[in-house]
Amino acid sequence: MASHKDPVAVIGLGRFGTALALELAGGGTEVLAVDDRPDLVQRMSGQLGQVVLADSTDLDALREIGIADFNRVVVAIGADVEASILTTALLAELEIPDIWAKANSQQHATILERIGAHHVVFPEHEMGERVAHLVSGRLLDWVELDPAWVFAKTTPPRELVGVPLGESGLRKKHRVTVVSVRPEHQPSYTHAGTDTVLTYGSVIVIAGRPEDVERFVDLR
Repeated sequence: MASHKDPVAVIGLGRFGTALALELAGGGTEVLAVDDRPDLVQRMSGQLGQVVLADSTDLDALREIGIADFNRVVVAIGADVEASILTTALLAELEIPDIWAKANSQQHATILERIGAHHVVFPEHEMGERVAHLVSGRLLDWVELDPAWVFAKTTPPRELVGVPLGESGLRKKHRVTVVSVRPEHQPSYTHAGTDTVLTYGSVIVIAGRPEDVERFVDLR
């Protein structure tokens, strides 16, 4: 089973793959970055410890760079759907325990899952959805844990101000929960409890189903 301490191989150094590799490395994870474009490999060689030039659609090439020794591999290939699918299939053939793959469409995602990807992500879609919520002006942040559960950062509606959360009937009326609060004029967040009293300057983090969270923020 993959461990959070295991090194990670990132295949594909487009915008998503590069950002992911740099973020992992910055957090202390050992990263092997792989791409078949010499210019990208050369550019990234000064920013990452291990960057190799290889064709990830060639099983022998993958074996040669030691991909089979990795427990976690991310297929971050973007526009070339055929290369993404073939690479994922080869990783499954090598029995990589934890394969992550980037998808450009639901059809692409379905194929990736069927051929062996353990996790499929839609970075552009997920970021677009998040930014759309922020641009609307109602939210300060929006994080989707899965399609049926989200966290959102916002300010409290009038009906919650000045009332202890335990007396507000929030969960019964709106089916959301305040899980954390940054009190007015305070620099950091703390746990929200039944005795927490919000002000107009508070910032709260709420959890719930997307449709319930949307209705709740419309109360502001």
